[in-house]
Amino acid sequence: MRRLSRPVVVIGAGLGGLATAMRLAGAGREVVVVEAQDVPGGCCGTASLGPYRLDTGPSVLTMPGVLADTFAAAGAEMDDWLPLRRLDPFYRLTYHDGSSLDVIPGEEAMTEQVRALCGPEEAVRYRRLRRLLGELFQAEWDAFIDRDMTRLRTLARPYALARLAALGGFRTLDGLVRRHLTDERLIRAHTFQALYVGLAPRRALGIYAVIAHMDTVGGVYFPAEGGMHAIPRAMAAAAEKAGARFRYGVRATRVEAGGSGVTGVLLDTGERIAAEHVVVACDRAAAHRGLLPAAAGDWRLRRPRFSPSCLVAHFGLDRRRPGNAHHTLHFGHEWAATFDALAAGRPQSDPSLLVTCPESDTAAAPEGHATLSVLEPTANLTGGRTADPAGGDAERRWERLTPRLVERLLGRLDALGYGDLSQAPRLVLDPPAWRRRGHSAGTPFALDHRFTQTAWFRPAGAARRIPGLHFAGMYTAPGVGVPPVLISGRLAAERILETTP
Repeated sequence: MRRLSRPVVVIGAGLGGLATAMRLAGAGREVVVVEAQDVPGGCCGTASLGPYRLDTGPSVLTMPGVLADTFAAAGAEMDDWLPLRRLDPFYRLTYHDGSSLDVIPGEEAMTEQVRALCGPEEAVRYRRLRRLLGELFQAEWDAFIDRDMTRLRTLARPYALARLAALGGFRTLDGLVRRHLTDERLIRAHTFQALYVGLAPRRALGIYAVIAHMDTVGGVYFPAEGGMHAIPRAMAAAAEKAGARFRYGVRATRVEAGGSGVTGVLLDTGERIAAEHVVVACDRAAAHRGLLPAAAGDWRLRRPRFSPSCLVAHFGLDRRRPGNAHHTLHFGHEWAATFDALAAGRPQSDPSLLVTCPESDTAAAPEGHATLSVLEPTANLTGGRTADPAGGDAERRWERLTPRLVERLLGRLDALGYGDLSQAPRLVLDPPAWRRRGHSAGTPFALDHRFTQTAWFRPAGAARRIPGLHFAGMYTAPGVGVPPVLISGRLAAERILETTP
């Protein structure tokens, strides 16, 4: 097969686009990355709040081996570019009855935590569930998660599918966990991860129990310095060293295609970059509204169902908070009703909150100060419908709703012991803010992972009718989350390398 005579253009310097660029540059391909923002990161972004630096994207990093493999493909050692540390505890879980559970490394140590909270019989059941989570992970990772599931032939693995069924992977996540655990607190500890895939535990498939394995067994990590935004910064630097070129502050306006496939990319500067392959690694739904040719349409996006969104409040604190866990999940009293509210497009009456206190990120705040971020799940701008509204009524509703939710959030934080933060500097991101940042339906979590938007049913990784047009990121398989997005970038690079070795 012939070598590329024109560069590969990657649109979007988020984690998916960066993973693609690193692998292609590492393989000796000419790569140009076009990024509308002035810095890399995409969803894994950053913002300033006076003297405070904030991470505005994902706060949970699991499966660091996937990230290390991405650096290795670019000829780099991750530890040289991005040293990580494992958090301990991974999470602190607090419940409405005043009890708490630290999720910590090691099976024996974690079993003792469970025994102390839930009793010896539940500790035995916990061990069994922990083993099951490991078996599910082993059954899924190589056969499905780490493969291109947008290719129908990849699903033709009868033994692997039978193994998943035998392990309970096609039950609901809630049903799977309740078969093994009886304490409601421990059940929540192993099913709240359904929110990562945009579904209630009683609607998510049991296969997504692997997320609980990733963060409660495999562990949660954090960059040794620079916060989560250090990840895309390091990836971009490694890609550049491998030969990739970056165009920051430039927006791709149109992917051009002819009879033989893609031919180039138009930029908002008036320039045109000739291209033989293009990887679209930005919001897929938005890309179909002008960036992509009509022939790039995918039937899987005709009636998209988006994940819930979130209200995030970032605070600048005038003092540090020693003793806080990096991640604390405060469960509300309500559970099932909160997911019903999200699905119906209503505010939750008693939401669970994820509080992040990155105490180790000392450069994020002035000496003696700190940052604190709080995430509350909310409905997206579609209000439970399939359509993505242009804004209008939905955004006007949030203009009234956001101040009320923030006021309630401040009262809840005060009651939880974080003090009165009403006068602290803050940055609030609500669904309209996410939309202004380029996220369709006002959610940074893309499509949910219902069965009809999973694996082959998720938007394809390559345009069937336009050779050379590929996709990476949350909208294609494997889906949402840092490791899946990195894998999507690898799959896009592999498809290109298959056709032009």
